[in-house]
Amino acid sequence: MIILDVKNLKVKIQSCEILKDISFSVEKGDYIAIVGPNGAGKTTLVRALLGLIDGVEGSIVFHSSKLGYLQQKVSVNDSKFPATVEEIIRSGLLSEKKFPKIYGKQDIEKTDEIINLLGITKLKNQKIGKLSGGELQKVLFARGLVSGPEILFLDEPTTALDPLSRGNFYNLLQELNKKTDVTILLVSHDIGSVGKYAGKMLYIDRQIIFYGTFHEFCESSDMTEFFGDISHHFFCQRHN
Repeated sequence: MIILDVKNLKVKIQSCEILKDISFSVEKGDYIAIVGPNGAGKTTLVRALLGLIDGVEGSIVFHSSKLGYLQQKVSVNDSKFPATVEEIIRSGLLSEKKFPKIYGKQDIEKTDEIINLLGITKLKNQKIGKLSGGELQKVLFARGLVSGPEILFLDEPTTALDPLSRGNFYNLLQELNKKTDVTILLVSHDIGSVGKYAGKMLYIDRQIIFYGTFHEFCESSDMTEFFGDISHHFFCQRHN
């Protein structure tokens, strides 16, 4: 089942063409790593898909309205910001509510479920402004999950995490993908790591260089020629 269909996407900012000729389809339950060199347009692609930037041409068709998004470089600069972790996560349910926007028992249960799932129970009553970068990232990830999205976009979500936490985060995403069938599009510079977890790779450098499964990438002579033998198989993570 196709859940997102993109055809002939182009992004221009002023006179600069950032992306061109981007066409791909996403199936329900896909776990796609969006990778490429710095400046390749990875974040621009996600923001274009979500309608967050101007200068976009082409066709973007979602077959779901339940979207979640964790953006890059999140921060709360005010250490006295009064909201608690629990309140921030629960606020992810507000967009689905009609006026008056009042939380019910089910909302509290959903919030607690996500808090427990991500292992951040000890942070529940802490003020959001007191958290470390890694803790804040987990809380905002929980906020994106609490409404039960069918498609989840994550832009470099592990930037603030140490190596152990990064591996745990990737494991959690993989588990969520398998258990809940949530579709994941993950922007990452960490190609060697995401290859262990994601099912498909979308490699872009202003245009699509490769899109398909990691197995297809591994078997592609074109990709061996493009990347070189060593880098090619480092990306696919299918060899010892």
